[in-house]
Amino acid sequence: MRRTLILFLCSLCAPLLGQTPPRPTHKPLAFTHVTVIDVDGGPTLTDRTVLVIDNRIAAVGPAGKVDRPKDTLVVDASGKFLTPGLWDMHVHWYDKDYLPLFLANGVTGIRMMWGAPLHYQFRKGIEAGNLIGPRIVIASAIIDGPASFWPGSVTVRTAEEARLAVDRERRAGADFIKVYSFLPRDAFFAIADESKKLGVPFAGHVPEAVSVEEASDAGQISMEHLIGILEACSTREKELLEAAQADLADAITSGKVAFDSPRMHQLREVPLDTYDPDRAAKLFARFKKNGTWQCPTLTVNRTLGYLDDPAFRDDPRLKYMPRSIRTSWTPDAYRVMAGKKAEDYAYERRAFQKDLELVGAMNRAGVDIIAGTDVLNAYCFPGFSLPDELELYVKAGLSPAEALRTATSNPARFLGREKELGTVESGKLADLVLLDANPLDNINNVRRISAVVFNGNYYPRKKLDTILSGIEGMASRKSIGEALFHTIKSDGLDAAVKQYYDLKKNQAGAYDFGEDELNTLGYQLVGAKKFKEAIRVLQLNVEANPLSSNVYDSLAEAYMDNGDKELAIESYKKSLQLDPANKNAADMLKKLTAP
Repeated sequence: MRRTLILFLCSLCAPLLGQTPPRPTHKPLAFTHVTVIDVDGGPTLTDRTVLVIDNRIAAVGPAGKVDRPKDTLVVDASGKFLTPGLWDMHVHWYDKDYLPLFLANGVTGIRMMWGAPLHYQFRKGIEAGNLIGPRIVIASAIIDGPASFWPGSVTVRTAEEARLAVDRERRAGADFIKVYSFLPRDAFFAIADESKKLGVPFAGHVPEAVSVEEASDAGQISMEHLIGILEACSTREKELLEAAQADLADAITSGKVAFDSPRMHQLREVPLDTYDPDRAAKLFARFKKNGTWQCPTLTVNRTLGYLDDPAFRDDPRLKYMPRSIRTSWTPDAYRVMAGKKAEDYAYERRAFQKDLELVGAMNRAGVDIIAGTDVLNAYCFPGFSLPDELELYVKAGLSPAEALRTATSNPARFLGREKELGTVESGKLADLVLLDANPLDNINNVRRISAVVFNGNYYPRKKLDTILSGIEGMASRKSIGEALFHTIKSDGLDAAVKQYYDLKKNQAGAYDFGEDELNTLGYQLVGAKKFKEAIRVLQLNVEANPLSSNVYDSLAEAYMDNGDKELAIESYKKSLQLDPANKNAADMLKKLTAP
């Protein structure tokens, strides 16, 4: 299945290059003479000892007055500051080998906003201590309308289909239901009702078919990217909503959707020019009353206005990103911004400034905010971008303490886990970040990490640097797909297959053997009508990634293009067996086996 959601990556079998950082033990740990930050606004606690036993904070008390076991690892934290672990509440990530980037940046928890079977594998591996990464809360697959924006979404047309989708995703293990922009109105309210019956939250985009007020009243627990909020604060809200609904009706008829249709493009300046503070105040009071959280993702919103700027794109953190990411984060490759002109970027920059104003106004009105970055979208880096998000909140008018809260105690409250996460207190899970400077003085000090504790495991600066160094080396690997393509072109398929096995045996550390590499090459060969070569390459991918639904789906497509119906059916069945939520495989099987 072709992955077009900003190059979803899932290199499930590629090893971390270099020496894997040694796994920490659960030896008792004590930070002495440390300053503990109260993220909920209380006074900082100076000259404290924080004792960690197993995976819990065992005690927080004055230095010298906390008893500790004899074998305790004692860390003199004089002049340093201890905060709870950070959470990024809007993440898309599909490559396990880069998950340590979150911990290396103090991010000990993430909310995955498009759930897939591999995310449950990640979570299981992390909980077992076999994989380095953060805690993970997992969404359902995106549930969208019949004219969905992203391939692979669960598509529903009617209220009945929407209810069935919620039931199916909940049974599959989703922690919450993810709704998207192009849901029909009846389907959205059916999702809201069914979610309430099942006791599962629903969150995501505010669909075009409903107003922000209606979504809040229906119980949507969080709204992402500030979608629809500026329009709801406009004196011309009704006109804008009707235009959006007309767009949706056209899209369902044509089967094509876009976030910037000609109709809405013509009206896009209207919300900026007709913002009404009184309407905004009433909306924000409604959010507060209903308990509707906001996840602004200012980091990615800013990208929409600055991706055309080479200085913005010249980010040194790219060295930690897979090559496929590095090459995709350009204006033309980034799907949402492809074909944009100078005036479009000027509009996006103006809209971003209004987003800053909205976040500041909502915070002053008491609306609950959680920090999220939309990692995997352009120039949103795993772990690294969360401090960017917090910095933008301060720019929007939040104090450093308020910004820090959006990534610590607020996520804990949002998730209903405030009894075990979100603050540095005795009895809570030991997810901690030790900083070299006070984040309440300057929010950028959250970047100055001396150590991270995750689930009681201690990662001092040296180990974090080892993680970063290993990932940098991994990201710099050569493309096995490109190497095989050139060999197929010059020497033929058999030579390329031999080259693949030789390189995997003798130069595994120099090449990227991830799933996406062979998948991309397979589709490249299909496009060139080299079906025999494409099928063999995709067979290699199945051999290397036997637990991936995606590779069987891709192989099935190649069989279809080559006219091998029975082999396509076999591969689609295997894909669906591995991922029962793979709608593409289900639809293709229905089509191929129809009488």
